[in-house]
Amino acid sequence: MTQPQSAPALWITGPQQAEIRDTAITPIPDAALVRTLFTGISRGTEALVFRGHVPVTEHQTMRCPFQEGEFTFPVKYGYASVGQIETGARAGEVVFSLFPHQSRFYATESAMCPIPAAVPAARAVLAANMETALNITWDAQISIGDRVVVVGCGVVGALVGYLAAKIAGTKVTLTDIDPARQTVANAMGCDFALPDAVPQDADVVVHASASAAGLATAISVAGIEARVVEASWYGTRHVEAPLGGRFHQRRLHLISSQVGRIPAGQAARWTYRRRMLKALALLDDPCLDSLISGETPFAALAESYGDILSSPQTLCHRVTYAQG
Repeated sequence: MTQPQSAPALWITGPQQAEIRDTAITPIPDAALVRTLFTGISRGTEALVFRGHVPVTEHQTMRCPFQEGEFTFPVKYGYASVGQIETGARAGEVVFSLFPHQSRFYATESAMCPIPAAVPAARAVLAANMETALNITWDAQISIGDRVVVVGCGVVGALVGYLAAKIAGTKVTLTDIDPARQTVANAMGCDFALPDAVPQDADVVVHASASAAGLATAISVAGIEARVVEASWYGTRHVEAPLGGRFHQRRLHLISSQVGRIPAGQAARWTYRRRMLKALALLDDPCLDSLISGETPFAALAESYGDILSSPQTLCHRVTYAQG
């Protein structure tokens, strides 16, 4: 086949401005051409990028692997692409790549992770979020029989609850200000409670709401010497944390979790690729389809992008690409 020299891609051109641009794609040695089938929108991170809220001090650390441009705009951003290889020895294989919203791209062997046969391609857009949830669960050090609370029932929070509920004997409660998220929590195998009714004395609390109120809830329900894992990314915002009273008296452990580093307890044995392959394998469960909250054709993405990111109902929003 004739190898294309360009492909349409979504670019964020300024604060809360997006457009689809024809973007040059250059063949590179030992790379295959991949035709995109689906991408997933990671609402929390992409909203901060879209609004221009990435701190200048973190412009390098928060780059995604195949980002083009800078956070000062224009920038091509995203990291949840499912596509079919069109050239080379693996032609026809469906793979996951940490690539932005773009219809075609070239990728090397190491950048393409095979999707297990049991995992539908349309569900595999959750892989990056599952990888983050896996890393959070490692940081949380959840043990058999623990009482676990996850504050914030977005995609990452729901996936942390899903993984924690698989550990023998755990009792996992997801909490959110939106009572409609009970359906999501129950689908993940977790209990649900509104913030004023969360069970107390949790052994582990994971905060994933990216709000000061959520962090206060997380601290308020933690038991003595419990672990509170802060999984939210606030961008440029400064967040008030109630570190007096209960936090101090209960000797709580407050730690951050960020997917860019593998926790020390796993780092000697786990590579980033091994972690991603495991995240993909963990998607073999139809209940996870409930985390896909909507779908938009790529051709209409620029016009819809802002609304998708600003809607509180958005979980993982899937982008579909025209075939051929």
